Amino acid sequence: MSETRPVFYVSDGTGITAETIGHSLLTQFADTRFVTDRIPFVDSAERAREVAERIRASGQAHGTRPVVVSSCVDPAMTALIAQSGALMLDIFAPFIEPLERELKQERKSQVGQAHGMADFETYHTRIDAMNYALAHDDGMAVRYDDADLVLVAVSRAGKTPTCVYLALHYGVRAANYPLTEEDLEHDRLPPRLRPYRDKLYGLTIDPVRLQQIRQERRPNSRYAELETCRREVAAAEALFRAERIPVLSTTHKSIEEIASKMLSTLGIHRGMF
Repeated sequence: MSETRPVFYVSDGTGITAETIGHSLLTQFADTRFVTDRIPFVDSAERAREVAERIRASGQAHGTRPVVVSSCVDPAMTALIAQSGALMLDIFAPFIEPLERELKQERKSQVGQAHGMADFETYHTRIDAMNYALAHDDGMAVRYDDADLVLVAVSRAGKTPTCVYLALHYGVRAANYPLTEEDLEHDRLPPRLRPYRDKLYGLTIDPVRLQQIRQERRPNSRYAELETCRREVAAAEALFRAERIPVLSTTHKSIEEIASKMLSTLGIHRGMF
């Protein structure tokens, strides 16, 4: 493993676009350890200079050149941030010149413009999906008539972050149901899930990784014992096989990959916001 490299996702908006693209890029370099930070709303020269100093200081602290993944649309803002000495990766740069040639017009670099294209209907769809995910998290509500999909897995297998990602990026109403020890005593779906069988998607995880996650949550508990994790994962996978529920392991996959695979499998066609 090489040195720790600081990475900053910088934007004149929320920074979600820069972070999503940047994360996908970083996963291609498994031999480097990255520490990441998202810096949103860099919408003035003063703010850009503050950010440049922060990035420069991080590089000095780590003894290596920082990386900046930027979705700032104003070249002047980008130039100020570049004074940090970081490697600058502008996510728009590869596309602007070809588009200018094709459309026979120059870009209009207005701060925040890249994030102003979503209409209110899209915004409300996303917020509604987020509220749905929170209300139906971890089995809190178990009526899934309005759900687009329902994630099923043992505790700490990645259900909640996946549901939140689907809501924020696709406006998908995703609920999740945690398989309890009582549920896992049988090789059939719990009765409350049977009416929604066509909406179900199973998540699994390597038991060793699950044990590490649970140990952080409840150290030295029966819940976090490796044998408990192995037994629960095996029972859940047996249930998915018996019921022919599509299943995906979260162990070595990013949330982006998990979400894309699930939407494709279930035939849910939504563009990313």
